Order: sequence, then structure tokens, then C-alpha cells
Amino acid sequence: MAKHLVLVGGGHAHLMTINQIPVFLDKGYRVTLVSPSPLHYYSGMGPGLLAGVYRPEQVRFPVRHMAESGGGVFVQDAVQGLDPKARTLRLASGATLEYDAVSFNTGSRVDVPGNGALAPDVFAVKPIENLVAARERVLERLARGPLSVAVVGGGPAALEMAGALWRLGRDARTNPLAVQVLAGRRFLSNLPAKAQRLARRSLNARGVEVLEEGYAANVTTGEVLLETGQVRTADLVILATGIAPSVPLGACGLPTAPGGWLAVNKFLQSPAHPEVFGGGDCIHFQDRSLDKVGVYAVRQNPVLRDNLLGYLDGRPLRPFHPGPPTYLLIFNLGDGTAIYWKGGMIYQGRTAWLLKDYIDRKFMRKFQP
Repeated sequence: MAKHLVLVGGGHAHLMTINQIPVFLDKGYRVTLVSPSPLHYYSGMGPGLLAGVYRPEQVRFPVRHMAESGGGVFVQDAVQGLDPKARTLRLASGATLEYDAVSFNTGSRVDVPGNGALAPDVFAVKPIENLVAARERVLERLARGPLSVAVVGGGPAALEMAGALWRLGRDARTNPLAVQVLAGRRFLSNLPAKAQRLARRSLNARGVEVLEEGYAANVTTGEVLLETGQVRTADLVILATGIAPSVPLGACGLPTAPGGWLAVNKFLQSPAHPEVFGGGDCIHFQDRSLDKVGVYAVRQNPVLRDNLLGYLDGRPLRPFHPGPPTYLLIFNLGDGTAIYWKGGMIYQGRTAWLLKDYIDRKFMRKFQP
């Protein structure tokens, strides 16, 4: 029987492989894509999606269509585990799927403080399609009266969510929308001081309150309990807190790093199971710890494509070179400006936002059919 490649997840690092499924088929291999959704949303445009700058179809890839139009098989399901010795995946539906090679690009999920379950009117920023529902709910509640929203988290995602909510409330032109950021102990602690100042100044000028009163211990409908015992109330809550792997690969016998991230070597390959590969947020690159940012997933695209094909062919694999540790980050502030940060250069302005919009739209055009 023909060798079978299974792609788990239709994320950024798999897009080139999905687009080139016909190349695998021409060599006599079978390709199956397993994903819980036929669509994959691009996280870089998530804040713009929430704000209404982009329509949903502008920020997503139709991965089912991409796979099937190339001759692959699409399975709408989620992987819950695997048996690396038997080379078998266990799906949420109860089905199993055998593979000769498998690649994980399953991303991450947001940790929910407390019991780990999302209460009504509490929305996590991942998966990104959650922001479609959050936007609809905000507009629905705003049409009925004033609304308060708390963004829980102290990183760049919380900054962008707060800016997007401000934009959504302004453009709705109905009732007032109050936004507060529950930023843990220090807002944007991993950013340079100048970027922190620019972000605070931008939010404060628009009436967005940033509170540094401690981490969230529990989140439920209408309130956030902080570790200090204080309670903050809000009509809606957006969670932009820490992340964890979407699939518990460590429980399946695969080597993982602290936190449960799939350990991979310089070939983006499991050191214990050479038929297992991975890319994007779900991996830990053993040669050098990488930030959980989209730039690395995008850079992994051609390497994963080449190495999956090379492994099936029995050819030498290609090492992944992440590039210099300094990379471009642009944070969308929601007011038509953004903060640009690369190395020692940090500035805020309209030009930074236009550059981000250009880069994001270009990426979408590259992989959308």
C-alpha cells in the first residue's frame, strides 16, 4: 500500500505542504489532513477581525478545500492521542488513523483560570474563530445598552484585544463600551520600556484602563477573581492569558519539553520517533528555544514540506535555521496606528499599521486559493 502522510492541523507551518499535496501524490503517496475545522484563521489578523477591519473570509484559509482540491483527504476531527509504536492516531470521534509519517501543527490553546472551562460570555482568543462569536456578542449587547468588557492578560495579545474592542465600540455608534485590561502584575513585561510607554499612552488616551493588581485565579460569567482576593466585574470577558499545547502529546509517549510542547530536532523531527514531525506553536525546537510567534511557523513552511517528502523518499533531511533572534513585531493598536519593534527601533504610527496590513494581506494572498 502507498505510504501515508497525515497532517494534524491546518496551521501556518503546514500551508505550503497542503498547497503542494499534488507533489506527494505524484510520487505515489497518500495525504490526509485532520483538523477540527475546515477553515484555519490567521492569528496575525485576529484583532482586526474582532474590530471589524477585516471580514472573516479575509483572514482564513479554506484548508479543507485546499486539501481536497489537491487530491488529499480531509478528516474533520481532532487528534486526542497516538500510539507511536503502532503509528496510529486516536481521534475524538473514536476512529483511528494509521500513518507512515505524521506532522503536528496543532497550535496552542488559552489556559482558562480556575476550573478550565469557559463560562457564558467568556471568550478565549484562541482558536481565532472565537473572535467572530465575541464580536457578535459585543454588538448584540451594545445594541441593548452600555457594556463593560475585561481583557484578562498582560501580553501583546491583551494589548491588541483592548485596542480592537475600543475600535469596535467606537464604530458601533450605539451605547458606551468600557474596556479594562487586567494585566497581572506588570503590563507588557517582556517588551522594551519604550514600547510599554507607547502602548499605555495609546490605551489611556482612549479611556482604556490598565490594572496591575495580580493574576486571575478564576474567571466566570460577569467577574474575574484575582489572586489577591479582589474581584473585578465586567459584562463580558476576553481571555488573552498564557497558552498550553492543544494536543497532549507528552501523554502519548513522545518526548516533550516542559509545558508539554512536542520536542523536535533541527529537522523539525521527533528525536525518538523519526516519522513524527511538527511545526508552529505546538513544538519546542531543541537547538534553540523559540518564541511562540507566527514568524517561525511561516519560516518552517518550506522545511517541513521538504522534510516530509524527503522522509517518505528516504532522502537526507534539511535543517531548519530559525534566523537571527531579532525579528519584526508590529502590534495593532486598533486606532489606525501600530507599534513597530525590531531590534532597537521602536515607534508608533500610521505607517507601522499600513506596513502590518500589507504584510498580512500579502501572506493571505500567498496561500489562499
